[in-house]
Amino acid sequence: MKKAIGILFLAGLLLPLAAQNNPAGGETREDALVLYRNRQYERAIEVCQKELEEYTEDQVNKKLDSYTVMCWSLIRLNRYDDVIKYGREALNVFRYDQRIIETLGEAYFYKGDNLSALEYFQQYAVLNPTGQWIQNAYYYMGEVYIRLGEFAHADIALSTALYHSPNTAGWWSRLGYAKEMGEDSAGALDAYRQAVKLQPDNEAALSGLERLQGN
Repeated sequence: MKKAIGILFLAGLLLPLAAQNNPAGGETREDALVLYRNRQYERAIEVCQKELEEYTEDQVNKKLDSYTVMCWSLIRLNRYDDVIKYGREALNVFRYDQRIIETLGEAYFYKGDNLSALEYFQQYAVLNPTGQWIQNAYYYMGEVYIRLGEFAHADIALSTALYHSPNTAGWWSRLGYAKEMGEDSAGALDAYRQAVKLQPDNEAALSGLERLQGN
């Protein structure tokens, strides 16, 4: 389970950012999203912080873009408390920015704050049930429910994630595990088999099949 599941996917879909030119006019500034994609996370954060100092209150979209790239960069540096700090600031600018809400969910997830993570992922699903990142939100919800031992809920969340992204072998494996722990052996076998079909060397799925088939 890696942070790249959500954050790198989001980066590829971000609308054109304001992290390109000095809003005061004059000098050209580095593009924070380009820096992020090049894994120059510290520099991307610096650029975004500078922009946030310069943008006026009415430049809402530009501020949200800068907050978004900064939070993505902070997650890649495992600075989850800072993600939460700046993510909350961003929601004070606009309460329903879906990128920020999803990213806050990830920050809480990696901090191990399951209930807060679940709250933000559920918010995202309510705000945009067919959104670009809905599969990630449901995947993380499934993982949270596994942590909580709520395997029926995990089954539903992971099944929904796979409805939107059916070719993700690792998610099939996790669905198999949720079903196995929920004592749905037949469903678990089907999910593990699908994982192996997509990724023949998926160790978790192969182990699950071995357990259930008694080999």
